[in-house]
Amino acid sequence: MMQPPLIPQDWPNRAASRHIFCAPHLWHVQEMGTGPTLVLIHGAGGASHSWRGLVPFLSAQYHLVIVDLPGQGFTRLGARHRCGLDAMAEDLARLIAEEAWAPLAYIGHSAGAAIALRLAEIAPTRAVIGINAALGQFEGVAGWLFPIMAKLLAAAPFVAQIFSRLAGNPAKVASLLASTGSTIDATGRELYLQLLRMPTHVDATLAMMAQWTLEGLLSRLPRQTTPCLLLTAANDHAVPPAKSAQAAQRMPAARWHDMPGYGHLWHEEAPETVAPLILEFLSTLPPAQTPGDMKAKP
Repeated sequence: MMQPPLIPQDWPNRAASRHIFCAPHLWHVQEMGTGPTLVLIHGAGGASHSWRGLVPFLSAQYHLVIVDLPGQGFTRLGARHRCGLDAMAEDLARLIAEEAWAPLAYIGHSAGAAIALRLAEIAPTRAVIGINAALGQFEGVAGWLFPIMAKLLAAAPFVAQIFSRLAGNPAKVASLLASTGSTIDATGRELYLQLLRMPTHVDATLAMMAQWTLEGLLSRLPRQTTPCLLLTAANDHAVPPAKSAQAAQRMPAARWHDMPGYGHLWHEEAPETVAPLILEFLSTLPPAQTPGDMKAKP
């Protein structure tokens, strides 16, 4: 039986945390608030803490379900080969079904936005919101070099432990966060430092990178009819806002909104500017479909 990872006493919203076994993973989930359900999905290398600033704004009107992706944060990885886009979306859909959640919307950051879109294909919902969504392939040399490097790193013994030791110091974390174009406060830097000092978290992040592929999802964007809001920050140094703009043009029910002055971790550095955009979009959704119309696709 898998043992749940120890959650630090100072972890944001720790009182709302619990572990749920849903094959093949032991999921770390935080639940708070009442009302229609929103499922929040962090990006690669993140965890539940990344939503801490948005929680007070959203939980006043909605029931929030915040999950750590397999192996990342405080979710115990049950099958290392299930860290890719399709596998994680399928496993999340199973968790949602077993817990009988009926999400009004999926909200994802970066790679979590791609997972949210794939999840909407498997377990339909009424809306998807992507914040600085990672909806583009690497270009040029990086297009073939980065995936190969990720696979090599993920396969090499002890890489996660070595990387965790090298990167798990305050200066490295501050530099890494600054490279995203965002300005993160001391509390946020400390939380990322805790994550980078966890070899299991680093290992799962590397496995996610190694197994990541977007071709299928991107090819189906013109058939994605779920209402979608793609939010980008103009100073994002990790994912060009143009990727979301291009994706929105290909999706029949999507719109794109760009915000100046913030970076890839916009929802962490200025949640008070993100929350009104989310709340306004959710308030304009069309009436709910009948249960028969909301059946999951095979």
